[in-house]
Order: sequence, then structure tokens, then C-alpha cells
Amino acid sequence: MRCSGERRKHILVVVKAKWGFGAVVARGPSHLQKERLKKLAQRIDALARKDEGVIERAREIASLRRKAALDLYGICADFVRGLNELLARTELEFDPDDYRPDSFQEHGTHLFQINARGRILQIRFQATEELVSTEEFRVPYVLEGAIRCFNQRLLDQDLIEEQFLFYTIEKRRTMWRFFDARTHRSGAFDADYLIGLMEQLV
Repeated sequence: MRCSGERRKHILVVVKAKWGFGAVVARGPSHLQKERLKKLAQRIDALARKDEGVIERAREIASLRRKAALDLYGICADFVRGLNELLARTELEFDPDDYRPDSFQEHGTHLFQINARGRILQIRFQATEELVSTEEFRVPYVLEGAIRCFNQRLLDQDLIEEQFLFYTIEKRRTMWRFFDARTHRSGAFDADYLIGLMEQLV
């Protein structure tokens, strides 16, 4: 009996020695792992730079769109003001009567209207879905819209003149352009253009 007990004790000691746990020694990355980690870090940094560039570009376009909306309003307001100074028996109405930088909204349609005793120039515009687009016009643009010209006679005949508007980004300048899809004529949206449209209505 004593011999059996000693054998079991001896066996237990051997097993304990065999399966004992020692201190864990941390191993550093191999040379190959270091190279892979280095390349991975470079790719993540590149992504961060790219994201920062996209955010900055979006801010620039948003600022440009606000400026463009104010420019368009200014062209129309100057046209109405200049013509009203020459009118003796009536005056043009322009809506809205005020437009500020914070009036522009990235999402939604904006509407300006010039009314000369029922002869209407109606301008609507909005931001493009992408930051910059060439979907509807050959020159890159950031705002798109249209101008409609009508009076009661044209409404009765269901004839409403409509031309497209684009705020374009060109090599040396940015500008509002009109585009006539029927004749493919294009040019600057300015006072001369508005005078020509109003002349057709009156």
C-alpha cells in the first residue's frame, strides 16, 4: 500500500513539472511584418489626406455656389432697378425683394421672378447632385436651372419660352451662362440677355 501511494505522488509531481506555465515572452514583428505594417500605415495616411481634400473641395464648392446665387440675384436686381429708374407710369416687380448669403440652401430649388405688368421672367436654379457636373452642358458647372418667359398671350397658346441656365467653372473665370436647347445658342447671362428677353414679351 505504501509503495502504491509513493508511486502516485511521484507521478503527480512529474505531471506538474511537465505542464507548468512559465512567463510569456513577447515577440516583436518580423522584418516582413514590419514592411507590411509600414505600407498599411502609409495607405491609411493617404486615405486621411484624400478625405481631408474631399471635405475642403466640398467647402470651396459650397462657397462658390453661395457667391453664384448672389451674383444671379444682383444681375436681376440691377436690371430691374435700372429699368424702373426710366419708367414713368409703372414699375417692374422683383421677387424676392432681398437675398443674402444665408438665403442659399444646398438642397432645394430657388426662384426669382421679374414681373412687368403680367409679362414674366421666372428664374429657378438649384445645386447639382454632384459637386461639379457636365451632364447637361459641355462646360463643368455647379448650379443648374432655367429661365421661363411668358405673358397671357403665350399662356393662352401654351407657348412658354424656356432656356437652361448653368453656373460654369471655366479656365479663367466662373460665370452664369444660358443655353437654348432649340438653337444650341449659348452666352452670358447678363443685362443684355435680360433686355432681349423682355423685349420679346412687350
